[in-house]
Amino acid sequence: MSEPPANPPAIPPGSVPTPPRVPTPASSATPSVPTKGWLRRWRRTTQPTPTDFDPVSRGQDQHVSLLDRSPFPIGFFLAIGAMTAFGLVTLIVSLKSVIVLVMLSLALALGLNPVVEWFHHRGIRRGVAVLLVALGVLGALALATWALVPVVSEQVNRLIQQSPTYLVNLRENPQIAAFDAQFQVIDRVVTFLTSGELISSLFGGILGAGALVANMVFSIIITVVLTLYFLISLVSIKEVIYQLAPASRRARVKFLANEMFKRVGGYVSGMFLIVMLATTVAFVFLNVVGLSQYSLALAVVVGLFAFVPLVGTTISMVIVSIVAFSISPTTGLITLLFFLAYQQFDAYVVQPRIFSHSVQVPGVMVILAAVSGGLLLGLVGAILAIPTMAALLLLYREVLIPHLNRT
Repeated sequence: MSEPPANPPAIPPGSVPTPPRVPTPASSATPSVPTKGWLRRWRRTTQPTPTDFDPVSRGQDQHVSLLDRSPFPIGFFLAIGAMTAFGLVTLIVSLKSVIVLVMLSLALALGLNPVVEWFHHRGIRRGVAVLLVALGVLGALALATWALVPVVSEQVNRLIQQSPTYLVNLRENPQIAAFDAQFQVIDRVVTFLTSGELISSLFGGILGAGALVANMVFSIIITVVLTLYFLISLVSIKEVIYQLAPASRRARVKFLANEMFKRVGGYVSGMFLIVMLATTVAFVFLNVVGLSQYSLALAVVVGLFAFVPLVGTTISMVIVSIVAFSISPTTGLITLLFFLAYQQFDAYVVQPRIFSHSVQVPGVMVILAAVSGGLLLGLVGAILAIPTMAALLLLYREVLIPHLNRT
């Protein structure tokens, strides 16, 4: 029978006991085995370094400054981005006419879609409703062309023939006479109008006029065909757009897309109302003020320039006022004051009421959008840039701002 172990030695108070040292078995000792040179180098490169276990050092290694990286990949990706942007701009410029026709047709389709929906909600199939709307629009255009084009062309020819006389009559004004005596502006304009250079500069001669007419006819046919296609396929086009969104957000995407389509269509419909109102008001006023011989032609000029954002009404006002001043100073002054008053009425009463639910764009953004659209795609781009900006601002308010607020 074994004896119990002796009592351990007493530990002085205040001291920390040292754990007993366990002897290592001889079998567990790793013998020193010589390794080859390539194996030592491989072990040296694969063994972890102290920084691998240091979270601070690892975090510093993961967040390397862009300036500390190699400049070659940075320059490579910047060059790729610049080449891609240049290629897109070149493609847009080369396909400018096609893009303009597609955008114009889509805008017209969105503008006519409320009328199609009105027929469709009353039990008429969408294809039949599109046919009725198309026949109504084409019939109205044909009737207007048959009734107005001969009168407008006659008045325009008369105005061009009489314009040298009207310009000479402007010299009766002392201020205009003094200005013309210094710069000879009236004589130069009269020579330009009577020498036939006007038609040549506008259309490039007979061949240029023929090419212009052929291009206009082709553009009108393509626009009509594309507009009818968009009207018929608008529902399926919307469904394709909705399917691109995730199922969890499809309802939100559908709401935003419908709002964007409504705003673009509302802007196009509102523009036609504004043009019709401006043309009618100008025609009535010109007949009252004593310009009945040119009232229809000048009213058409006012209506066409009403499509041009920002400066259209000012240009038409200057043209009509010049014709009125050439007849008499009193008529010119009355005409100028009337169109100034109507311009304010249109800007502060008519357009806010028509565009209150479709276009809500700050003035600075309207200028930037119109100028950018005009530089890229011409007049059509300037017109359609405003509802496009309204749609982008809708996405900004409904998508980007809530996302930033959540983060």
